Amino acid sequence: MFIQTEATPNPATLKFLPGVQVMPSGSADFRTQEDAEKSPLAKQLFTIPGVSGVFFGFDFISVTRERDESSGFDWQHLKPAVLGTIMEHFVTGKPVMDEGTSGADAGEEDFAEEDLQIVNTIKELLDTRVRPAVAQDGGDITFHGFRDGIVYLHMKGACAGCPSSTATLKHGIQNLLKHFIPEVQEVMPVGVQL
Repeated sequence: MFIQTEATPNPATLKFLPGVQVMPSGSADFRTQEDAEKSPLAKQLFTIPGVSGVFFGFDFISVTRERDESSGFDWQHLKPAVLGTIMEHFVTGKPVMDEGTSGADAGEEDFAEEDLQIVNTIKELLDTRVRPAVAQDGGDITFHGFRDGIVYLHMKGACAGCPSSTATLKHGIQNLLKHFIPEVQEVMPVGVQL
């Protein structure tokens, strides 16, 4: 098995491409070892000292390392351990997620019923124009809510904590949504410290 790696805009995150389907649908984002309990692969990755986040996309795995440079957890030391863990997992044929669990935990969406048409347009634009590009960088962005002209989005994988995520939100996604949907005034992240 040959696993390719790609850098992401987030220097703390590396994208691993195992050449097989990782998540048949949706995505899964694990920010703590406790979150990883429903995934044998994520659980194994979190046993590697220095791993602080794991994200599964359709055909890739993004792994985030601790950001503190003085800890010694740089990619030169972590990458071989991560590659070995991913390779061992897929060679043994274990499932990525425990049976009966799915990756997508969208949570409850927050918007007014009268904004349903606007929300559907926002989701369509995100799905067709934003998410494919963001997946190329090892992350995902999903809809959370729309209130008072503000679109709230979840930043996942390499996008969570990425230094360029503010620019992506404000200059990329916000401009795109405002262009097509005059009711959109601003785009904000949910549950992420930028």
